[in-house]
Amino acid sequence: MSLTKELSERCQNNCEICNSNSPSHEFVVSPKNGNSFNDMVALCDSCFAAVEAQDYAALKDFASGSIWNPVAPVQALSYRIIHGADGANEAADLAGSAGLDEEIIQWSLTAFIVAPVHKDAFGNTLENGDNVVLTQALDVKGTNFTASKGTVVKKIKLVADNVEHIEGKVNEQTIVILTKYVKKS
Repeated sequence: MSLTKELSERCQNNCEICNSNSPSHEFVVSPKNGNSFNDMVALCDSCFAAVEAQDYAALKDFASGSIWNPVAPVQALSYRIIHGADGANEAADLAGSAGLDEEIIQWSLTAFIVAPVHKDAFGNTLENGDNVVLTQALDVKGTNFTASKGTVVKKIKLVADNVEHIEGKVNEQTIVILTKYVKKS
C-alpha cells in the first residue's frame, strides 16, 4: 500500500511509532474517519500488525518515544498504546510530561469505551425495535393497570444511560420496563 503524499512527507519514510522501519500502512486513529492525513499515522508492517491485534505491550517502549511527536494522531495513538499496555497511571504521567492536550487524550481513549449492552432475563442482547414478552406480571406505576405475564411489547427502545431499562408501549402507554422481566421474542 502506498502512503498519501502528505503522509509520506510528514513521516519522512519512517514509521511514526517505532521510527526505524519504512511505513507501508496508513492507520486511521479511531474514531476519526480518515478523510484527512491528520487522522492517520504511517506505520510499518510490524507496528501495524501489533496495533491491529491490540498487542500494546509490544509497542510500549516505542510509544514512550513517539508520544513526544508534535503530530496529533501520533500522540493519540502513542497514548492509546501506553494506556493499553500499562494503564492510566503511566500514560497520564507521560501525557503530562509531553504536554498533551486533553482533546488528544480523549481522542485516544475512545478505543477503550465499551458501549452498554442491554440484555433480557436470559442473556439475549436487545436492540432498538426488538419485540419482547413480559416474563411476569408488572404493576405499572402511575396507571390503574397491571401488565400481565406474556404481554408482547413491540418495537422497544433502549434507554441509553441505563442498560437495565427499556421503553415500550403497553395499553397504548409508553412505560419503562426492567430488562430482567422481559424475554426477547
